[in-house]
Amino acid sequence: AEYDQIRAMGSGARFTAGGQGAGGFEDVFSMFGQGRGGGARFQSADDFDDIFSMFNQQPGGRFGSGRFGQTSGGFRGFGGPTKGGDVTARTTIDFLTATKGETITLQGEDGKPFKVKIPAGVKDGQKIRLRGRGRPSPDGGENGDIVVSVTVRPHPVFTRDGLNLRVTVPVTFTEAVLGATIEVPTLGGDPVKLRVAPGTPSGRVLRVKGRGVATTKGTGDLLAEVQIAVPSHLEGEAREALERFHELEPKDNPRADLMQKARG
Repeated sequence: AEYDQIRAMGSGARFTAGGQGAGGFEDVFSMFGQGRGGGARFQSADDFDDIFSMFNQQPGGRFGSGRFGQTSGGFRGFGGPTKGGDVTARTTIDFLTATKGETITLQGEDGKPFKVKIPAGVKDGQKIRLRGRGRPSPDGGENGDIVVSVTVRPHPVFTRDGLNLRVTVPVTFTEAVLGATIEVPTLGGDPVKLRVAPGTPSGRVLRVKGRGVATTKGTGDLLAEVQIAVPSHLEGEAREALERFHELEPKDNPRADLMQKARG
């Protein structure tokens, strides 16, 4: 740590000799001249490097090669062999592939193809690390990694909510009021039937167990949000029937509670 501090301070760095327990450092520093107050002074951080080089070269040096490890590639420092550099790659996959998982082939920066296993449930922006597949180490250490950034194309119908899949399902006004059994799509599978209870409001979520994203951490559900489809155009008997219903429907104001809460 003291070595690193002196390196950081640069020219004029001062290392103060300690008590009896610091004799090894005192002997070395005395060769470079004493500063005021008994402290050794160095002209630059390179002088301090020379001390450690000298001890590494001497068989009896207190800081021997076991601590500062020499390699055939030169001075190695405390950390051991250097890890090779990482290689980055990008891929864009469709929503179904991201949900189900798949092994795909990409091309490395050297032009050679390599395979990547896309795990089920991978998210947009997630990174997949292939350990040991990157650049080799310059001094015999472990290879670097390949880091693949994944972009997931949006689906026109489904969205992700954790392990759940969400889908918006339109229903007619009469289906919502009177109740109905409707079909709901699933991702990559056959449609399922859901029961819409009488009086179902727009925004209610119907759950289909086990039809979401299946991963090693669990399986999500399919969440179908009901959206009442309002006719944009009515004519003839249909319009007359609706006007007749309007005359007969309850006269309660559905916004009364909203207005009351807004007033505080």
